[in-house]
Amino acid sequence: MTAGSPTADAAPEAHTGRSRFGWLMLGSMGVVFGDIGTSPLYCFKLAGIQAARGTLGQGEILGIVSLMFWALMIVVTVKYVIFMMRADNRGEGGILSLMALAQGALGRRTRVVLALGVAGAALFYGDAIITPAISLLSATEGLRTAPALAHIMTPAIGIAITLAVLVCLFMVQARGTAKVGAFFGPICLVWFLAIASLGVIHLGDAPRIWLALSPTYGIAFLLSHGLIGLFVLGSVSLTITGAEALYADMGHFGRGPIRAAWLAVVCPALVLNYLGQGAFAMHAMAGGHASADQDWFFLMAPEPLRVPLVILGMAATVIASQAVISGAYSMSSAAMQLGLLPRLNVRRTSETEAGQIFLPTVNLLLMVGVILLVGIFKTSDALGNAYGLSVTGTMTVTTALAAIVTRKLWKWPLWRTGLVVAPLFAVDLAFFSANTLKLLSGGWVPLVIAGAVVLVMVAWLRGTAALAAKARRDQIPLADFLTALGRKPRHRVSGTAVYLTPDPDLTPGALLHNLKHNGVLHEHNLIVTVRTADRPRVSDDARGAFEVIDPSFIRVTLAYGFMERPDVPAALARLAIPDLSLEPMRVSYFLARRSVVASRENGPKRLMVRLFLALTRNSADPSEVFIIPPGRVVEMGVQTAI
Repeated sequence: MTAGSPTADAAPEAHTGRSRFGWLMLGSMGVVFGDIGTSPLYCFKLAGIQAARGTLGQGEILGIVSLMFWALMIVVTVKYVIFMMRADNRGEGGILSLMALAQGALGRRTRVVLALGVAGAALFYGDAIITPAISLLSATEGLRTAPALAHIMTPAIGIAITLAVLVCLFMVQARGTAKVGAFFGPICLVWFLAIASLGVIHLGDAPRIWLALSPTYGIAFLLSHGLIGLFVLGSVSLTITGAEALYADMGHFGRGPIRAAWLAVVCPALVLNYLGQGAFAMHAMAGGHASADQDWFFLMAPEPLRVPLVILGMAATVIASQAVISGAYSMSSAAMQLGLLPRLNVRRTSETEAGQIFLPTVNLLLMVGVILLVGIFKTSDALGNAYGLSVTGTMTVTTALAAIVTRKLWKWPLWRTGLVVAPLFAVDLAFFSANTLKLLSGGWVPLVIAGAVVLVMVAWLRGTAALAAKARRDQIPLADFLTALGRKPRHRVSGTAVYLTPDPDLTPGALLHNLKHNGVLHEHNLIVTVRTADRPRVSDDARGAFEVIDPSFIRVTLAYGFMERPDVPAALARLAIPDLSLEPMRVSYFLARRSVVASRENGPKRLMVRLFLALTRNSADPSEVFIIPPGRVVEMGVQTAI
């Protein structure tokens, strides 16, 4: 066997492949499973408190644990790991990727699909604000279970510690997470091993807890407890918070490593911990020396290990919070590319990882929202009432969009779509309906957050549509402009002018203003339009196309995926247009500095216009959005009334 033969090279390649797969599995434990992995801190406790409105005996505990187990099996394993991860948009997942996939399957941008995507994205922001607050509060509250600290750990001190950690977390976002991210996976692996061990050592407290693996106990609990059962179901839904991350982060780690991490490590650890908490609670309640509102998770640990467990728990909750915050950045970036949000300032925090971004505006809004929630609700038990609606709402929207994809893209027959999607949709609706019972006790919080995001998105969509319609009415068609230019030639200057415009068939306003005020045209003129494709990324080969419409005017169309940041100069340089030099010092970029004013409207329409004007004023500079060198930009003022 020679050294260069395929057989000789196969073993090292296979080893490298296995090694990379293992590292992706490890990385996914920190980024993907941080949120769902910290649910044991508060989920069983909250469900027990809800159940204790009646009685909390062995039957109730078996019912709660059974519901938790089957929530993990049906929603996470069946829906997301097996079903939803097949609905990838060229490797990417998440609610906006799914929306783009559904729109592509339908062949057009329909209002129903757009409304579902907007609703799902808006609900995600509610989750992004609540997750850091409830996770860190739950972890710091565990310090009260340590005998050495119980007398000094007042609620006020716990809140102060939580706020200090949260402020530090948000303050370091601008530095990026590339360096600390390398520790996320190993820390979360230790966390999952720890919670699995806690569960295992208490399984012997009440061996009957294994009966909870039968769905009959969960169903019997719901049927026999009426309204209390629905309240408990709302708390049980917190078991699956973070399940959407399995789908949303598919593009970063791939479906294989995520599935393997879930089935081999995360799911067994969660199941063992919930079974252990149930057995521990059954033993304690049977002895008559415990109340339903015990912090079961931390009490399971031996007293000397509780403080180290709290520290490990805080590290895990910080990682979970970081994953949600990073997800909010990615969601916002995709929403901007899809035209759902105004362009915001996006900073790259890594020179090698495209997904490492920082949005100062989003970061500030998240930090203020999280601090307000901690200050208002003060405890994880109270905040638990606010948690759930946003999570289950997003899951319901995801299933609805998946139904469109299965019918229109995968070409499934109606009976098959109904057989698969209908049961999943029924489960989502059951969890969502149960959480609506907590509307007045805190469930209104994610709805208010989502409502505010929807209002912003609708105002931006309507405003940009109104501007486009007005441009079509008022601007001169490019063909007519070139015809008039041929009859009355203008003085030419050397170099190339690039005019960015959303509609390549209309004469850019900056071009008309340049001609009006300066009375000259450049030797070469590029009319450039940047489009957002219905896929995450566009290959360099398909990035751009050009059309020579006369010797001095060329129409260029550039395409970018909704997960990419447009780099116009780089894309133009790769086009290699014949007889055209794009030497940076000989290219000028003309941008229309649009000043939008409100026409005389009354009522709700005027309020939406005012909101759009505020969003426009706070949008990022186009030169930053399209990565254009500031020294090569010429801005022309244009005023438009809507």
